[in-house]
Amino acid sequence: MAATVNLTVNASGAAAAAQNGQVVVIVDVIDMSTTCEAALDAGALAVYGAAPDNARCPVQINPQNIGEIAGRRAVEAGTDIVLVAEPRVGSDSERLNTVSKVVSGIKKSGARVGAVLPNLGAETAKLADLKGRVLVAATGTGGVAYDAAVTAGAPAVLTATVARTMQKKGVTPAREGARRALAAARDLNTGITVVAATANSLEDILAAEYLVKLIIMGQA
Repeated sequence: MAATVNLTVNASGAAAAAQNGQVVVIVDVIDMSTTCEAALDAGALAVYGAAPDNARCPVQINPQNIGEIAGRRAVEAGTDIVLVAEPRVGSDSERLNTVSKVVSGIKKSGARVGAVLPNLGAETAKLADLKGRVLVAATGTGGVAYDAAVTAGAPAVLTATVARTMQKKGVTPAREGARRALAAARDLNTGITVVAATANSLEDILAAEYLVKLIIMGQA
C-alpha cells in the first residue's frame, strides 16, 4: 500500500507528525539540510539535527538527548563527532558557546567532538574530512525542527534538500531525499511528513512541496 504523504511547517508541525508515527523529513535549504546532504555525499556515517541553546519553540526539544544519540552512534562505530553550529562567521569557541547542551550529551555518551564547523550548506563538506564520522547540525531552524521530531517520538527523522552539492546537481539531491524517505516509510510501514523548517522561508516551503511531489511520483 502506498504511504500517505503530508506537508507541514515549523517545529510544531514536525512534532505533530512524529506523534502520528510518521517518518519526518526536515527541509532547511539555507542551510542545515543542505549541509547534511553534503556530509552524506562526503561519506558521513550519519547526520543528526539538534536545537542550539537559545532555541525557543512551542514544543518540547531535548538537544542533550540528541547529543547522546549521536554520541552513542559514534562510539559504536569507533569514530568521532563533527559538530556544525552557528554563527557562520566566528570562532570555534563562539560556536561551542551556543551548543553546550548538545556537547553535554555527546560527552555523556563517551564520544569526542573532533571538529567544529560553520553551517554553510554544501561548502561545509570542504572544511573537514567527513568520511565515516557522525555529524550533528545544531542550528536555529532545521536543527530545532529535527530535535522536536525526535523528542516527540518519530520512528525516523531524515533531512532533504533541493540545493546542489559538490556531488549532486539538478534534481538529483531532491530525488535522493525522496528515495530515503520512501525507503524508511516502507521499512516502518508508515506515512511521511515533509517539514519546511520554518514558515518564514519561502524556499523551504517550495522545496518541501517539490519533495512531496517527488515522493508521490516515486510510488506511482
